[in-house]
Amino acid sequence: MTEIFEWNRLLYNDLPESFLLEVIFRSTIMFTVLLLTLKVAGKRGVKQLSVFETVIIIALGSAAGDPMFYEEVGIIPPITVFLVIILLYRLVTWLTGKSKRFEEFIEGKTECIISEGKFSIATFKKESLAQDEFFSELRLKSVEHLGQVKNAFMETSGEISVFYYEDHEVQPGLPILPFLFKQKNKTIPTEGIYSCTFCGNTESHKQGNAECRVCEKSEWVEAIKTLRKT
Repeated sequence: MTEIFEWNRLLYNDLPESFLLEVIFRSTIMFTVLLLTLKVAGKRGVKQLSVFETVIIIALGSAAGDPMFYEEVGIIPPITVFLVIILLYRLVTWLTGKSKRFEEFIEGKTECIISEGKFSIATFKKESLAQDEFFSELRLKSVEHLGQVKNAFMETSGEISVFYYEDHEVQPGLPILPFLFKQKNKTIPTEGIYSCTFCGNTESHKQGNAECRVCEKSEWVEAIKTLRKT
C-alpha cells in the first residue's frame, strides 16, 4: 500500500536523527548572536519591545516560517528549534530574576536625557539617539523649548517620558522648533539670552563669540520662554 506521505522526508528531510544535536547547537548560537546584535543596535531600534522579546519573535518566526513552504526543510528540526528557544527563554528569564546586572544588560535601564531643562550630556552620549529624532519626540508632546521640560527619561522600551515645569516655573530654553533652531550661529548677533545648541545650557551673552561653559561648544541660538499649549 502506497503511503500518502513520505514520513522520513517530511519529518527529517532524510537527515539522520543525530542532526538534531546540530540544530540545538545552531539554535543556541543564533539566539545568542541575535540577542547581542539587537543589544548593540540599541533600544531605539526595537521601540516598545525589549531586546529579549524581539529576539524571541525573530527566532520563532523564522523557525516557524521555513518548514511551511520549503520542501527541503523537515518538521522535526524546527520543532527542536522551538524547544531550544523556549528553554533559552526560561534560562534568560531566570537569570534576569537572579542578577540585577544581567537584567540591566538584557533589558537596559532608564536613562535621564534632560535634567532641569538641559541635556544630561553624560547619559545622552550613551544612547543611539540623534538630536533631531529626540526633538521630534518632544514636539509630538507639544514641547517648544527645553525650558519647558524639567526632566525627560528614556525608558527601557525606548519610549521617552517627559515631566514638565509648571507654567510659573518655565525658564528660557533651547528652541526645538525647526525654523527657530536653524537660526543657530557661532556669532551672537545682539546681547540677550542664548542656548547652546549642543547641551542646551542657557545664559546671557553679549554680541560676539562665546564658548559654552558646560560642553565647550560655541554654537548658539536665541532662547525662548513660551508656555506649553495643552
